[in-house]
Amino acid sequence: MIPVTEFRQFTEQQPAFRVLKPWWDVFTDYLSVVMLMIGVFGCTLQVMQDKIICLPQRTFSPNQTELMCPPPSTNHVAIVPVHELKGLKTNLDIQQYNYINQMCYEKALHWYAKYFPYLVLIHTLIFMVCSNFWFKFPGSSSKIEHFISILGKCFDSPWTTRALSEVSGENPEEKDNKKNSASRSNLDTPIGEGNLEKTSSLRSIPEKIVVDKPAASVLDKKEGEQAKALFEKVKKFRLHVEEGDILYMMYVRQTVVKVLKFILIIAYNSALVSKVRFNVTCTENMQDMTGYRYFCCNHTMAHLFSKLSYCYLCFVGVYGLTCLYTSYWLFYISLKEYSFEYVRQETGIDDIPDVKNDFAFMLHMIDQYDPLYSKRFAVFLSEVSENKLKQLNLNHEWTADKLRQKLQTNSNNRLELQLFMLSGLPDTIFEVTELQSLKLEIINNVTIPASIAQLEYLQELSLYQCSLKIHSAATSFLKENLKVLRVKFDDGRELPQWLYVLRNLEELHLIGSLSSDASKNVTLDSLRELKALKTLTLKSNFTKIPQSIVDVASHLQRLCICNDGTKLVMLNNLKKMVNLIELELVHCDLERIPHAIFSLSNLQMLDLKENNLRSIEEILSFQHLRKLTSLKLWHNGITFIPEHIKKLGSLERLYLSHNKIEILPSHLFLCNKLRFLDLSNNDIRFIPPEIGVLQSLQYFSVSCNKIENIPDELFFCKKLKTLKLGRNALSVLSPKISFLSVLTHLELKGNHFEILPAELGNCRALKSSGLVVEDVLFETLPSDIKEQMQAE
Repeated sequence: MIPVTEFRQFTEQQPAFRVLKPWWDVFTDYLSVVMLMIGVFGCTLQVMQDKIICLPQRTFSPNQTELMCPPPSTNHVAIVPVHELKGLKTNLDIQQYNYINQMCYEKALHWYAKYFPYLVLIHTLIFMVCSNFWFKFPGSSSKIEHFISILGKCFDSPWTTRALSEVSGENPEEKDNKKNSASRSNLDTPIGEGNLEKTSSLRSIPEKIVVDKPAASVLDKKEGEQAKALFEKVKKFRLHVEEGDILYMMYVRQTVVKVLKFILIIAYNSALVSKVRFNVTCTENMQDMTGYRYFCCNHTMAHLFSKLSYCYLCFVGVYGLTCLYTSYWLFYISLKEYSFEYVRQETGIDDIPDVKNDFAFMLHMIDQYDPLYSKRFAVFLSEVSENKLKQLNLNHEWTADKLRQKLQTNSNNRLELQLFMLSGLPDTIFEVTELQSLKLEIINNVTIPASIAQLEYLQELSLYQCSLKIHSAATSFLKENLKVLRVKFDDGRELPQWLYVLRNLEELHLIGSLSSDASKNVTLDSLRELKALKTLTLKSNFTKIPQSIVDVASHLQRLCICNDGTKLVMLNNLKKMVNLIELELVHCDLERIPHAIFSLSNLQMLDLKENNLRSIEEILSFQHLRKLTSLKLWHNGITFIPEHIKKLGSLERLYLSHNKIEILPSHLFLCNKLRFLDLSNNDIRFIPPEIGVLQSLQYFSVSCNKIENIPDELFFCKKLKTLKLGRNALSVLSPKISFLSVLTHLELKGNHFEILPAELGNCRALKSSGLVVEDVLFETLPSDIKEQMQAE
């Protein structure tokens, strides 16, 4: 007999695929095995035993043309013989009998009776192939294998068990009562007790993702990295599988084929099963070979085949009903959509997304095997779970000691920690209690919990392109403690709304695309709650001064607007900022000095860098700004300095570099309080001798000009500490340089000097590090002077 195991190649599949076989597929597989055994058994009998036995039949009437085999005897019908027979001699040998049997089998026996076992075998093999075709088809098998591989890893991952027990968050009341307890809150903990702002929910943003030391040992760093890789695999697989429905269509098609096959088998088998008879009449013209024409034959397997056919029809009927149920399940339920609602309710993980297409279909199939698989798999679709894992990995990587090693003192003399491109904010940062300034750059999904209150010295916070969520308790802490806030953003979602309630904030720096027009996407809301705000920096693209700035006009002291080349046309709101001390209007495409500035009587510093100023005739009005000490008109297109400059008697610092000035008026040097004068990168050819009037001058730069001579009067400015004469056309340096006894920085590089005066040695404060000159020219100094300059 042929062993059934020889046919397993038609249904062979990976053991892991069993999770995608619902109960009806398993049941029909067993039915297929039974039907296969019927077919194999019938085929074996066909091969091993005689198929038909025939005997010749005599003709008693010359007019009888067709004889029928006598019916089989029965126990209740008596046959009275006419006379006793001793046996009939046919005079046929064994070869003739074999010939008769073969001819009658081929000609007289019905085809259904002959081929029934083979039909059973073929139909069963087709059923088996249809049941497993989607596991073999290249377009679907690759997706199934990938899905099963990921599913198994997700099911066995230690993170799955941990996440299901911890990620939903605890009830706030229980937290107060069970701070040191490892137990979690019930799954039905209500959402929203005033603990979070409207932008988040309690479940999606836990108050603080705490990783206790005992719990951390459950999931080591390697397991955490493996779980992190699983999250990425699930994301990519979901994007790939949700694009199409090939798995669903393949399963539907193979089910439809099985239903049609079932109808076909039932139809023709029901009609032909009666053709399997024990007695067969054979009428073949074989008189030339045997001497007989009529034969009575017995189909030896007829009785058994008849019973097998009825049994086979029963199995096919059950198989077909199962397939009809499968069809009902396929078309009655929307299998292209899958909702994790029951998982969300049971686990409390509210952000598990619903899926569609082939991804949804496979999850429906898995639910028929064991719903626990979908529940554990859903953990890796949750952003909350992923964030929790990232938090755990962060805490492993960034210990408190490692964070302390990164502490530096910033420009505001505060102890600062800078974190760049992390996956989140480590919990260990709240153990660095000495922290005064926190700078976060390009960090997504930053959650600031209530535990930020542990950083009692924190006064400065910088957020550069960070998407931030904050707990209400953390907002209260920042409202009372934060002094400086810097935010750089690309879109409005990165602009925190809680900044408008920081009542003790003194400095606010915003960098990003803002608009003064409410119809635009991102606008600056009212700042009236910022009662302590003194410094406001806006690097954006305004066309007019936002009204929100006026809300803090009464106490604002420093305003900086860098407009990135966008023309700032409406500046009337500046008049309301009467307490403004410093004003910067940088890259605002200004062509004239705004008249509103002249109303700022308390102004001490004005910066109009990188505008389109050509003329500064309005400078006369600066005489009303009696407190103005610093004027920065650099990086413009100014061609001349008006004589009204002399009216600015209080001016101490003047920046006119990177313009197109050719002539220096002598009136400039009547500003005798000047301590800082920068005229570099212009087209100046001559320095008036009146420069000697500036006895308070400490910094003077005319580098990158076309000056050929330096007046000796310059060296009468004995307080000069920095003198920059580089990149001009100078050929001689006056020995009177020795008058500058406090000179610490001298730039001469890029001129036509051949020798340096030995009188440089009298500049005792000048060292070689402060002397910017060609090495060859430095060697022209006497050796003792060189040693003096090189000495510390």
